[in-house]
Amino acid sequence: MPPQPPPAITKPHKPYFFYGHRNPTQNRPTVRGGLFSNRQSLTPKKLKLPTTTIYEPFDLQKWDPDDKSNHKAYTKDPAEQFFSVAKNLSPIARYIVDAFRKHRQWGPLLVAELHRLRRVTPTLVTEVLKFPNVDPRLSSKFFHWAGKQKGYRHDFACYNAFAYFLNRANQFRAADQVPELMHMQGKPPSEKQFEILIRMHADANRGLRVYYVYEKMKKFGVKPRVFLYNRIMDALVKTDHLDLAISVYNDFKEDGLVEESVTFMILIKGFCKAGRMDEVFDLLDRMRNNLCKPDVFAYTAMVKVLVSEGNLESCLRVWEEMQRDGVEPDVMAYSTLVMALCRGNQVDKGYELFKDMKERKYLIDRAIYGSLIEAYVADGKVVSACDLLKDLMDSGYRADLAIYNSLIKGLCTVKRVDRAYKLFQVTVQEDLQPEFSTVNPILVAYAELKRMDEFCTLLVQMQKLGYCVIDDLSKFFYFMVEKDDGVQVALEVFEYLKKKNYVSVSIYNIFVEALLKDGEVNKALELFHELNDSDLVPDSISYSNAILCYVEAGNIHEACTWYNRIKESSSVPSFAAYYSLGKGLSKIGEIDAAITLIRDCLAHMSSGPMEFKYTLTIIHVCKLNHAGKVIEVVNEMVEQGFPPNSVIYAAIIYGMCKHGTIEEARKIFASMRERKFLSEADVIVYDEILIDHMKKKTADLVLSGLKFFGLESKLKAKGFTVL
Repeated sequence: MPPQPPPAITKPHKPYFFYGHRNPTQNRPTVRGGLFSNRQSLTPKKLKLPTTTIYEPFDLQKWDPDDKSNHKAYTKDPAEQFFSVAKNLSPIARYIVDAFRKHRQWGPLLVAELHRLRRVTPTLVTEVLKFPNVDPRLSSKFFHWAGKQKGYRHDFACYNAFAYFLNRANQFRAADQVPELMHMQGKPPSEKQFEILIRMHADANRGLRVYYVYEKMKKFGVKPRVFLYNRIMDALVKTDHLDLAISVYNDFKEDGLVEESVTFMILIKGFCKAGRMDEVFDLLDRMRNNLCKPDVFAYTAMVKVLVSEGNLESCLRVWEEMQRDGVEPDVMAYSTLVMALCRGNQVDKGYELFKDMKERKYLIDRAIYGSLIEAYVADGKVVSACDLLKDLMDSGYRADLAIYNSLIKGLCTVKRVDRAYKLFQVTVQEDLQPEFSTVNPILVAYAELKRMDEFCTLLVQMQKLGYCVIDDLSKFFYFMVEKDDGVQVALEVFEYLKKKNYVSVSIYNIFVEALLKDGEVNKALELFHELNDSDLVPDSISYSNAILCYVEAGNIHEACTWYNRIKESSSVPSFAAYYSLGKGLSKIGEIDAAITLIRDCLAHMSSGPMEFKYTLTIIHVCKLNHAGKVIEVVNEMVEQGFPPNSVIYAAIIYGMCKHGTIEEARKIFASMRERKFLSEADVIVYDEILIDHMKKKTADLVLSGLKFFGLESKLKAKGFTVL
C-alpha cells in the first residue's frame, strides 16, 4: 500500500466576537455567555399545552373581561421580559442596560463594569437613554459619567434623548435645565432643543412651563419660527392663559413675522373661550384683509368653542357673521348649533335651523332628531315631538330607546298614558330592551289616575320581560315620595300592592323614612311594627329608622332597645341613628350611656359626627381641670361651624365629674350662657344633671372602696343595703 500523503495544513478557525471566544487583551477583556452579554438569563418556563383542545363557540354576551380564565397569555418572568425588550439594542448597549439590571444602583461595581468598555460613543449613549426599562437614576448617572470620559463630547442627539428621558421619568423641571447644561458644555442650544421642551409641556397641558421655556429662549437669543410661535400660543390658550398668549403674539409681531390662518384661529378660539367677542370680530376683519376669508371649518371651530362655554348668543352672532361672508355651513356646523340650542332651551331656533337643513337636503343625523324631541318634551310641546318622531321614521331611521323614553315621559306628563303604553309596546316589539326609566312614567301616571288594575297588569308584563319587579317597585316608590304630595298617593298604591304580595323590606324602609321626614312619626312607627310582625326580616336600616322614630317621639329607652337589637345582629346603625340617639341620651341625663354610644360610633365609622370627635377631645382636656382649656376647644368647634349641643354638654359633665370639679364645670356653663349658647333654664337643667351625675360617681366610688376592703358583708349584717 503506497504511503498516504500528509494531511493538508489548514488555518485554524479563529472565532471572533460574534461567534465565540477570543483572546483577551488589555483593552478587550474576555466576554463569555450569550451572544453579546456575560449575564445569565433565567431559563424560560415552557408552556404546557394539552394534547387535545376542544374549542367551544364564542358567545360575546357571555364574555366577562374581568374573568381571569379569559387571560391565558403566557406571563414571562422579569428577566425574560427584560431581554425580550432589550433584544433590539446593539450589543454594547445591551451590555450596559444588562449591567444596570444586575446592579440596580450606581456604585463601584457598576462603574467597573462600564470601564470594561473600550469607549462609548454619542450614538451608544443616545441608545441607552432611549431604553425605557431602566431606573431613571442610573440613566442620569450614566449620562454624566459618559460626559466625563476622555475624548468624549455629547452631541445634540444625546441632549435631546436626555431631555426626553427626564420628561418620561416625570422630571420635567430637570429637563428644562438641559439648555443651560448644553451651554456650559460648549453646545449652544438651538431652536430644536427648545421645541422639544415646548412640545413635551404642551402635550401634558403645562402652559406655564411652556411660557417659562419661551422666556428662556429669549434669554439665549433664539427666535422661534412661525410654527413654534403657534405651538406656544396654542398651549397657552388651551390652559386658559390668554393674557400670556397675547403677550407672545405681541413678540410675534415685533419679530416681523406674518400670521398664518392657524395663528389667527388660535387667538380667535382663545377670545371665544373668554367671551371677548369684540376682539374676535376684529381678528376676523384682519384675517379677511391680510390673508383670506375664514372658511366653514374656522367658523365651525368657533361655534364648538362657544357651545362648550354655553355662550349661545355669541354662537348666533358668529352664525350671522358666517352668513354675511357667504360661507355655507356644513352638517357638522348645523348639528353642533342645533343640539346646543336644544340644550339651551331655545328649541324653536333649533327647529328653524333643522328646516334649513332639510331645504338644503343635508343628511340629518338621528342625534339631531333626538335633541329636538327631548327639547320639545321638556318645553311641554309633546305633539311637535311626536311629529318629529313620524318624520324620523319616514326618513328611514329607527328611533332609539332614548327617544322613546323622552316621548313616553312627555305623554304621561300630559295625561296621555294610553299612547305612552303603546309606545312602550313598540319598544318591546322592536327588541330595544326597555329599562326602568321607560316604564316608570307609565307607573306614576297609573298611580296618580288610580288605575290600579292596569298598574298590576303592567307589573306582570314587566316580570315576563325579565324585570326584577320588587327592585323596580322600590325605585318607583322612592321616586314617588320625593314628589310634592306624592307620599299619600304612594301609600294608597302600597296598600293595594300588599294584597298582591308585592312587598319588601326596602319598600317599608322608604315609607318609614318619608313619613319621618314629613313629621308623621306615629304612622312611621305603625309601618315599622307592621314590618316587624310580618314574615319579612327587618335589616339594620329598618332598626335605624325605628331608633330615629322613637327618639323623635321622646321614647329614648325604646330606641335603646332597637339599638341593642342591631348590635345583637352584628350590624352597625346608620350615621343619623347614632347621632340622634346620642343627643337623646344626653338630653335625659344618661351621660355614661351617651359616652359609650359615642365611642362605639367612632369605633365603627371612619367619618362619624364631628361633635362625637370633639367629645373625646373635651373629655381629654377635662383632665387639666381648667375651664378655660375646655372653652378653647368649644371655640374651635364654633369656628369650624359646629355650635355646641347636648352631646358636648354631656361630654363636659362626664369629663369634669371624672377628672375635674363641679366648680370648673359651672364656669363652662356660665360662659356658654354669656355667649347665648344656653338659656337660663338650660343652665339650671344641666346643673341638676351635673350634680346627679357627680353623686352617682361618688356612690360608685364608695361602693368600690367597700368591696375592695371587704366591708360589704359587715354592713349587710348591721342591716344596711348595699346597692
